[in-house]
Amino acid sequence: MSKVDRRITRSQDSIKKALIGLMSEKSFDDITIQDISDRANVNRSTVYLHYLDKFDLLDKVMEEHINNMGNFCESATEMDFIESTVHCMEYFESNYLFFSTMLASEGAPYFRSRFLKFNIEEFKKDVDITKGKDYGQSEDVVVQFVANAYVGVVEWWLKNGMPYPPRVMAEKVGDLLERIV
Repeated sequence: MSKVDRRITRSQDSIKKALIGLMSEKSFDDITIQDISDRANVNRSTVYLHYLDKFDLLDKVMEEHINNMGNFCESATEMDFIESTVHCMEYFESNYLFFSTMLASEGAPYFRSRFLKFNIEEFKKDVDITKGKDYGQSEDVVVQFVANAYVGVVEWWLKNGMPYPPRVMAEKVGDLLERIV
């Protein structure tokens, strides 16, 4: 596999950070490629060299974070539920600007649906309707309920400036999920 030029990586990182910073200040619809290039301190042509348009850039940024979140949270599979939730909450905390911007932004409702879809797939691994509290329930209903509750709580936590530290939040979420799943 060929090595990626560090200048390319730096330019792409700068462009992505510029987009997120701008989205935290104004509507995605009001952001131009010129705004992004000015904030990133690169030429417009550099933005177009890496991305088709601002929609492609936004899609790539969201995809990267969803994949990183998946890899980060997947690394916690050997932990118990609370510890793995703490691990994931710490990821949200370390990427606060991205997640709070994406979940609060009117210009990125697609992100919330992708985030929800990711969590639905993750919770499908944990729901067992053959025993326990979920015995006899519809797996689809339980998974939808749990995933939507989780996304809603994470969204609330981020939009409110993370009023609880990751561990406390994970314990609160874990206690609630144990009642359901």
